[in-house]
Amino acid sequence: MNAMQTAKVSRIAVVTGAGSGIGRAVALELLRTGWSVALAGRRTETLEATAAALAPGGTGGASIVVRTDVSRPEDVAALFAATTDRFGRVDLLFNNAGTFGPGGVPVEELPYDAWRHVVDTNLNGAFLCAQAAYRQMKEQDPQGGRIINNGSISAHTPRPHSVAYTATKHALTGLTKSLSLDGRPYRIAVGQIDIGNAATDMTERMQTGALQANGETAPEPVMDVADVARTVRHMAELPLEANVQFATVLATAMPYVGRG
Repeated sequence: MNAMQTAKVSRIAVVTGAGSGIGRAVALELLRTGWSVALAGRRTETLEATAAALAPGGTGGASIVVRTDVSRPEDVAALFAATTDRFGRVDLLFNNAGTFGPGGVPVEELPYDAWRHVVDTNLNGAFLCAQAAYRQMKEQDPQGGRIINNGSISAHTPRPHSVAYTATKHALTGLTKSLSLDGRPYRIAVGQIDIGNAATDMTERMQTGALQANGETAPEPVMDVADVARTVRHMAELPLEANVQFATVLATAMPYVGRG
């Protein structure tokens, strides 16, 4: 961390989906390095577990737990109100909350309700949180802040039977680009991290076998989720004059680049 970052008075983050997986890892990385973090998610007990994870060491930034369903505008408004009431501003939104939806369901059999749930969470939820962050960052003093959207390598290349998830992650790339352009006059920097096979509960099945494009099932390598968290923190701590527009972080040997 450079001297300018050390001297920064206020570093306040909102992390959605902070109760597990990548969201928890990023929240803990930020807390460990002095950020104050609003922990948002649908299950209070898992958010409280994230908040308690640093307690034994007695160090790190402050946190608040805000139960939030990101697909509900009133929940998102309450999240940002609680954050500014407690901390005064928002310097970072890690737009992370998401769901894969029902796995292994062919497109012709996917129920509309399942499609709608994925779209409401992954895309509409990301928009609502970004909009609330944008409004706050535009009006606060000092003006500005940063939004990092959690895309996926599915924002580039789909897996079999993943139409809802893949469609929303492609849409997130458009959301990132539009927000980045519209945020320029207000010192709002927007980027996206596309992640492949971080070791979380969501990817546990990858190590035993995942359906491949050729119809076979094969195990896939995973990477430590802490490596993702450190990458997000690097993006977050850049000065607002610099931005990582898109970053791809993946398990080195996973079947993504090329044909294998």
